[in-house]
Amino acid sequence: MNALWVVAALSGALAVMAGAFGAHGASGAAAEWLKTGGQYQLVHAVAALVAMRMGARGPGWLFVGGGALFGGTLYLMALGAPRWFGAITPVGGALMIAGWLWLAWVGWRG
Repeated sequence: MNALWVVAALSGALAVMAGAFGAHGASGAAAEWLKTGGQYQLVHAVAALVAMRMGARGPGWLFVGGGALFGGTLYLMALGAPRWFGAITPVGGALMIAGWLWLAWVGWRG
């Protein structure tokens, strides 16, 4: 079993569900949080799969973890969690940025 592949695919599925709920089942700030979280998580699930195919598992895990943390905190707030969860969201963003920088390094090194 390829754990990164499975986790990235499940992350993509969760992102689509969150985005759909944001578009059709929520309103106001909750809808925006769901859509934003879903968008970032979906993009980074795909990026993780691409990184994995390139043999760059480290960046792939940062993409999946960062996307889950970024999107997850937004999803939780949309479902009623305290607004202070929003202070955790940038940690997920930092992980995603680190994944992109690591992937750039992998490309630079050839």
